[in-house]
Amino acid sequence: MKSMMSRRAFTRTALAGLAAAPYGGLIRPARAADLTEVSFQSIWINDPEFSGYYIAMQEGYYAEEGLEINYLPGGPDVIPQASLLTGKADIALTSTIECAEAIVNKGARFKVVGAQFQKSPDSIISLEETGIKTVQDLVGKTVACPPLNAGPFEVLLELNGVAKSDVTIVPYTFDPTPLATGQVDAVIDFMTSLPFIVEQTSGKKTTFILFSDAGMAFGQDLVTVNEEYLAENREKVVGFLRASRKGWEDEFADPEKYGKMFEETWYKGNGYTPEATKFHANIQIPLMDHPGGVFSMDDAWIDASIASLAKIGIEAPRDMFDPSLLDEI
Repeated sequence: MKSMMSRRAFTRTALAGLAAAPYGGLIRPARAADLTEVSFQSIWINDPEFSGYYIAMQEGYYAEEGLEINYLPGGPDVIPQASLLTGKADIALTSTIECAEAIVNKGARFKVVGAQFQKSPDSIISLEETGIKTVQDLVGKTVACPPLNAGPFEVLLELNGVAKSDVTIVPYTFDPTPLATGQVDAVIDFMTSLPFIVEQTSGKKTTFILFSDAGMAFGQDLVTVNEEYLAENREKVVGFLRASRKGWEDEFADPEKYGKMFEETWYKGNGYTPEATKFHANIQIPLMDHPGGVFSMDDAWIDASIASLAKIGIEAPRDMFDPSLLDEI
């Protein structure tokens, strides 16, 4: 159900981004003889969603853990689960639903050791003037929805007492124009970029309803490893989590600092303006922050994730989540 294509294709089109070669490695320190390489597969092209990892490389936090990160950018043709299964990546960011499907349907021996997002950015986004404040307000409205989100969105409607027949659902072509011009009443997308661009292009205020706040509670960008790799390299994985958390703590303390620093490196050519980077960096913080620190997975969160997966027909095992490494950070 991951709406990766909507949020990123949106960036490519609405922000007039040119298709750029993935940036990676240019600010990595020269490899020292005592550093162990760890290949890390991201879930999409370089943008502020992954800035904590860039900071950890920039500031040498991984090197302090004895690690050199081989950072692998994602993209529309990259499947993080496949990178894990083939051994291309040691650690990968995955989506909750796709990770669970790989475990349940394909027998993947994955362990989720941390959750970057406590709440997924998946949302129902609308213009404020439409008056859509709850899922029930979608009755009689037209909603543009990507095919990958169709099933979970229909479940979300049902959970909120709305019949699918009471909502007109049309394909979402990853173009913000229909929402900005009122051709549709709402779209299903990540709220980390779309609201900003719609407001910039239309001059109209937007609002959004997070799936996680409307009955489909799950995280996003799950730090995932193979069981075998974890068994043999537990200290490396803990070190990766510790260093990455430091990077995110720096980002939370001053999200604009690194946005500016990375304009000509990690973000170069991806279509993000400095203003869009600032918006993205700030709006995602409440979705990631946790009293226990970034990547936390407490019992209530795990229970909610398993329950949400069950609602869309995925009977995921609870032990797909292993929060024990977080206690060792």
